[in-house]
Amino acid sequence: MRKIPTLFVRDENDRRYVTAQVTAGCEWVFTDPRAMPTRKYDGTCVMFDGTQWWARREVKAGKNPPPNYQPISTDETTGKTVGWEPIEQSAFAKFHGEAIWEDTYYAPGTYELIGPKINGNPEDEATHVLIEHASAEVITLTAFDFQEMRERFAVLAARGIEGLVWHHPDGRMCKLKVRDFPRTAE
Repeated sequence: MRKIPTLFVRDENDRRYVTAQVTAGCEWVFTDPRAMPTRKYDGTCVMFDGTQWWARREVKAGKNPPPNYQPISTDETTGKTVGWEPIEQSAFAKFHGEAIWEDTYYAPGTYELIGPKINGNPEDEATHVLIEHASAEVITLTAFDFQEMRERFAVLAARGIEGLVWHHPDGRMCKLKVRDFPRTAE
């Protein structure tokens, strides 16, 4: 899993927020009718490769990766490397174990692990569960510029949605979180 680009360019003066400039390579979100926005769940990403479960893991620049770590990509700006570690050695192993159901088929792919002990449980789940990214809730969105997108994301925030991930049939993706928008109008 490569790091998914953010739809808008981050503000160099305050990287918590985005600017109105579209990130190069993400213009398709506004121009291609096949762009599919789906709900971004607020948990932690795990992957099933068909035989083994893996947990997404970021390793900061200058830090040693954990044993059996599989690096995927390194962010040129932050120096963080994104990759996978075997789930059984991750901090989420116990919660993942609670989310797995015996005699249940899990398709190879990525999942979001959510629940009471994950990120303060913003998804308000009673138990730990896995949500397959390939079957994430599709969100109808009609926003064609920064301000319209910002207004729509205020509505999503009121529904308790962390953000969106856009998918293109050719495999491209980009994301945007509610908290990416500056608090005051530009």
